[in-house]
Amino acid sequence: MDVPNETMATTPSHVRVLKDIIFGSIAGMVSKVFEHPFDLTKVRLQSQVLDSSARFAGPIDCLTKTWKNEGISGLYRGLPAPIAGAMVENASLFLSYRELQNLIRRVTRQPESQKLPLHQLALAAAGSGAITSFLLTPIELVKCKMQVQMLVSPSSSSLTHSLPGPIAVFASAFRGSGFTGLWLGHTGTFIRETGGTAAWFATKEYVASLLLARRRPSSQEDFTLRPWESALSGACAGAAFNIALFPADTVKSAMQTAEELRPQLKSSRAPTQPHRYSPPSFFATFAQIYKAQGIRGLYAGCGITVARSIPSSAIIFLIFDGLSKHFG
Repeated sequence: MDVPNETMATTPSHVRVLKDIIFGSIAGMVSKVFEHPFDLTKVRLQSQVLDSSARFAGPIDCLTKTWKNEGISGLYRGLPAPIAGAMVENASLFLSYRELQNLIRRVTRQPESQKLPLHQLALAAAGSGAITSFLLTPIELVKCKMQVQMLVSPSSSSLTHSLPGPIAVFASAFRGSGFTGLWLGHTGTFIRETGGTAAWFATKEYVASLLLARRRPSSQEDFTLRPWESALSGACAGAAFNIALFPADTVKSAMQTAEELRPQLKSSRAPTQPHRYSPPSFFATFAQIYKAQGIRGLYAGCGITVARSIPSSAIIFLIFDGLSKHFG
């Protein structure tokens, strides 16, 4: 982050924590409204990888059919869950990223005013992603299940209004798989968030440092990124996040939508627990996808994901850095 270190040192810790939570939540919420139709497309493309026949030929076909069959409400199906998820995710990421930097400084006995080297920033970012993954998995489970609802039920405008909402989907998942079932696909989320967040923050910091070096700031105030610099470095970070470990996200989405799209998997329930759903493991699902479609299947939806993550991540850092500059 590009908040001047002197400002960080003079701001009470509880105030910094509150600001990280608020600024991160606002940035995440705004970016998610922008990107949701593209995220829905990504999930639907990922969820069909193990189907015998594909419902969609590609991202454009998916967007077109969704608009034609479900309208604008279809493009934003499941939005409440990712809105909540984006607020939780970004608040957790920015807060834990800063606090882990402080922890590294204490362990390595570096002054708080000193900026950490890039490899230590990447370590703090990886830890931030790991922490956030535990909060994010249940929210993403609900989101993914809602995003494929219309693929399971007959398409009709009247049916759209009768589909279960996020609370009902959450309750159904809890009844079907219990408390631990809410973390279905967590291995994929953990891998994606840990490695992806390391790439996200490290790329942002690196590109930002190049932009600052380019104009050779002469005072501490000049070290604050300009809006276009925040946006550009954030855009690069968005691409790096998704390219880093995208197959883990594909496996996660396939696992979280398997019960809806491949109900024959319910036959794997244990006889002593007929009401519990026992999905394949992360590595078993990975192997199934690779066997079915190879590397291409593991990267299903990657193109549109990277395309939407570039402006989305730019928006996140533009808002977060802007709020930190004016209210920090």
